[in-house]
Amino acid sequence: MAKRTRRNHSPAFKAKVALAAVRGDRTLAELAEQFDVPPNQIQDWKQKLVTKADTVFGAGLADASSDHEQIQQKLHAKIGQLTMEKDFLATALGHGR
Repeated sequence: MAKRTRRNHSPAFKAKVALAAVRGDRTLAELAEQFDVPPNQIQDWKQKLVTKADTVFGAGLADASSDHEQIQQKLHAKIGQLTMEKDFLATALGHGR
């Protein structure tokens, strides 16, 4: 029997296999055959998914609020810049009196 080279699976593939294992409609042996992955590996991915599921939902909210704050800061800076330009042009054109 030839030794198989080490494979690196994408996070999407691992999630797909782990979710299939969590569903429980097929045995680990059936999933291993279907996805061509050892049953122990599927069990590890399933365990990781179950134990870290809470971070999946929490991280998305933290990232979204951080992105929202950054966008808000950029917009406030742009408003300030446009207000200064408007005031400068109004003064330069004599409309500021």
